[in-house]
Amino acid sequence: MSERQARVWAGVDSGKGHHWAAVVDETGATLWSKKIENDETAILTAMGEILDLADEVSWAVDISGTASALLLALLAAHGQRAVYVPGRTVNRMSGAYRGEAKTDARDAYVIAETARQRRDFAVIDVPAQLAADLALLTAHRSDLVADRVRLVNRLRDVLTGIFPALERAFDYSGHKGALVLLTGYQTPAALRRRGRVRVTAWLANRGVRGADTVAATALEAAQAQHTALPGEDIAAQIVADLAAQVLALDDRLKRIDKQIRETFRAHPQAEIIESLPGMGPILGAEFVVSAGDLSAYTDAGHLASAAGLVPVPRDSGRRTGNLHRPKRYSRRLRRVFYMSAQTSIIRKGPNRDFYLKKRAEGCKHVQAVIALARRRASVLWALLRDGRLFTSAPPVTQAA
Repeated sequence: MSERQARVWAGVDSGKGHHWAAVVDETGATLWSKKIENDETAILTAMGEILDLADEVSWAVDISGTASALLLALLAAHGQRAVYVPGRTVNRMSGAYRGEAKTDARDAYVIAETARQRRDFAVIDVPAQLAADLALLTAHRSDLVADRVRLVNRLRDVLTGIFPALERAFDYSGHKGALVLLTGYQTPAALRRRGRVRVTAWLANRGVRGADTVAATALEAAQAQHTALPGEDIAAQIVADLAAQVLALDDRLKRIDKQIRETFRAHPQAEIIESLPGMGPILGAEFVVSAGDLSAYTDAGHLASAAGLVPVPRDSGRRTGNLHRPKRYSRRLRRVFYMSAQTSIIRKGPNRDFYLKKRAEGCKHVQAVIALARRRASVLWALLRDGRLFTSAPPVTQAA
């Protein structure tokens, strides 16, 4: 193009290995479309070519995660702002254009065209160092928790095949003593041969609380089975290995929880967030990561809507007041408010009183917790806006 445009829109279909960028003008005509390697030099070269096309470039991407981290950081470093166009929107907008092809070039063009026609997409801000650290730590913790659940389920499945009575005797998802027991004894014959006194001493030497109770329960299960099942020796080795992995994973989770706690409490608003009952450092860190910049929420309703706590109307003609659960919202943010609300009703206070009030009105447990989560979203937004800690008594309203 020989003529320099006043404004263009650049859509980027992001990927791990490479991106594809397309640039359109005010009429929707394609001015530039190329493949870009996910490399700093290649991105900077393409960025320079695109910036030479117009006085103002509006950027749009379909991924705001790790795949586009380098691209977004380079855009921010050069004073460029990008908006996030969700993949669902890109998929639906593709049907508005002719052809059925599905290519990176076409997706990039659709992203650019969608950003040109709509002005309500959220701007992507490159997170500060603290927010980036919390995002990595909380994501890593979620992966570790998922791994632990998988290991415990596998352990219980294998143990059921050789010693079902012992599998029923303990809750292995939360009983450390039972896991320590399985690292040494996995079959009924081994437990009976060792005896209650020596099993108790073996557990006590490894720091198990209530070692005598654990040993007694295990010996009672061993007395209920005197038949050796096929594959018992190999299964016993697998059970011991899985139990050791779960214990090692618990130690890793303790270390990551401590690191999250220390990192989160360096946040300037950490004390305010933690003052809300049920909002500890782990959920507080997830809130900081999932909510992002709170200045983007104009009011408490906006924050609650982003968490999927506000019903969406589905009216048509004479049908009015037909509300349903939203589909487009932050699942992670909704989980933060739901889990914190459920934790807050354990102790007496305004949260539990509101929950019991909703139950008395006929709401089921989930409905009452969601209603409480909606109320807490408004409270937390007000606390962060005013910069004050939560108190059970409402603040005194001052006369104008």
